[in-house]
Amino acid sequence: MPSQPSRIFAPGLLDGTVCLVSGAGSGIGRETVMELSRLGAKVVGCGRREDPLLETKETVEAEGGSFDAHPVDIRDEEGVAAMVDALLERHGRLDVLVNNAGGQFLAPAETISAKGFRTVTELNVQGTWNMTHAAATKAFIPQGGGKVVSITLSPHNGMPGIVHSGAARAAVENMMRTLSVEWSRHGIRLCAVAPGQIGTEVFKTKYPKEIVENVERTIPLGRMGRPEEVAWLIAYLASPAGDFFSGTVLTVDGARDNWFGSWPPQMQAGDSGELPAEERRDR
Repeated sequence: MPSQPSRIFAPGLLDGTVCLVSGAGSGIGRETVMELSRLGAKVVGCGRREDPLLETKETVEAEGGSFDAHPVDIRDEEGVAAMVDALLERHGRLDVLVNNAGGQFLAPAETISAKGFRTVTELNVQGTWNMTHAAATKAFIPQGGGKVVSITLSPHNGMPGIVHSGAARAAVENMMRTLSVEWSRHGIRLCAVAPGQIGTEVFKTKYPKEIVENVERTIPLGRMGRPEEVAWLIAYLASPAGDFFSGTVLTVDGARDNWFGSWPPQMQAGDSGELPAEERRDR
């Protein structure tokens, strides 16, 4: 049993559960690994770079948890299949797949080349398919069930500067909806979790300063999300409490999907915020 308890859930909630998390070397992926491990799960994580995975492994094991690191590019179908085979040989089963790996670059749409667009869609869509298909055919279908949680993006009403990623994540959400019907006969449950602006280290250090400094003003709750808040939702879905969730998208974004900025909108000094009397009558 891990020595560091969860802040939210009962100890041992995921005892005996085997989970596979992609993009496990940082941000939401690492927080998810930590939370699942604290709840008793045996966690396997993958990513393209080995060093961040080893940092995650060191952190998990320092808390008394279990974590196996597998450097692999999820776009590599054979590499993904070999990783799932190794997982099954070691643990005997797979219960939960978290498709967290993905990525994009910020650019005006007219400057994105065919190669750049293809790179993002191959990572986010083809990579997610490779992981999901391998988990289903090698583990979930033979054993009669399993869960998939795929990380997408909010807001859903368009994200200027990352049209490639918006298109790819919409495809992933539809993939989860479709497979939730098609694979329901196998007891497989599939959901998407769509985080909004989350204060990960990558967001804080890799995105333009102007965006980072102003993003909280765009969120009705007035703050960015925290990676652990997404990890808690994933852990909930992985637990028995999430057994009837399938084919849906759960958005975690402080209401940003529904509105831009605070409500009521900030007014100039002396403005009461009320509509003029004639406009009130018209409405």
